[in-house]
Amino acid sequence: MVELEKLGFDTAAFLASAGLGRRVIQFAPKDAFFSQGDPADSIFYLQKGRAKVTVVSAAGKEATIALLSVGDFVGEEALAAVPGLRLSTATAVTDCTALRISRAEMIHVMHVEHSFSDLFLKFLLERSMRVQADLVDQLFNSSEKRLARILLLMAEFGQPGEPEQYIPKISQETLAEMIGTTRSRVSFFMNRFRKLGFIEYNGRIKVHKSLLNAVLLDQFAGHRPERHSSSGTARTRTKAARGV
Repeated sequence: MVELEKLGFDTAAFLASAGLGRRVIQFAPKDAFFSQGDPADSIFYLQKGRAKVTVVSAAGKEATIALLSVGDFVGEEALAAVPGLRLSTATAVTDCTALRISRAEMIHVMHVEHSFSDLFLKFLLERSMRVQADLVDQLFNSSEKRLARILLLMAEFGQPGEPEQYIPKISQETLAEMIGTTRSRVSFFMNRFRKLGFIEYNGRIKVHKSLLNAVLLDQFAGHRPERHSSSGTARTRTKAARGV
């Protein structure tokens, strides 16, 4: 007799379709995947769209702590040894499609399929690194540079393939919550970025690579980055603005 080989587990297919313990759900903008205080009984995998994670303090103050894009898991706290309650709220920013995976099914697949557990572990490590980077950013960088970093992350600069450039519609209030400043300061910085040619802002925000260069060169120390031109006029105007 010829022993049949076990078919390999298709992680992509598992995350793309409904099945045992899995259900595909559509969300409109502002719909909640789950709310703070709900039972942590499932994990979501974002197949399409953008979402955000927020927390509300006992005093009622809301803060946005993460932005989610395609390929992200959300609600991973459901895998804690003792099931508890949601510590945050996940809300759709754009039209979203997500796969809801029950806690029991998620734990089962992670134990049985090593390729899936490897993928999830990679996600957790990247999420941990992102949280650490966010903390360093909050502690050491100016609010202007923090705003620039958030815009670049939303435009997916630094990711494989072409950057998205146009970012999902997001309010200045939400941006202010994420970087720990006021809406008026965000408005000031956005206008400054537009004048310097870092972004286009007409209904939707388009991020240019020049903003990435400004962040990498640390050009957010209270002076304007130089804008080069063949005639040198832009360079002269910049120096004049500095009083050079």
